[in-house]
Amino acid sequence: MNQIAIHLNGEAVRVANGATIADVVAGLTQGEDPKGVAVAVDRCVIPRSEWATTPARAGALVEVVSAAAGG
Repeated sequence: MNQIAIHLNGEAVRVANGATIADVVAGLTQGEDPKGVAVAVDRCVIPRSEWATTPARAGALVEVVSAAAGG
């Protein structure tokens, strides 16, 4: 399987060539419902409705953050 390198939350990781942002999030959240999760690619926020159609490009800076309760 061909893989590409991306920067995920500041760390270099490899994902399958052809992976989408939805695939990256699913891998990070281990398939759990990603409620409260936001994603930015190259400093642009990607709406959840576009995760499945946004490719993970080689060298992309991907930030996945989740909301946390508390103060």
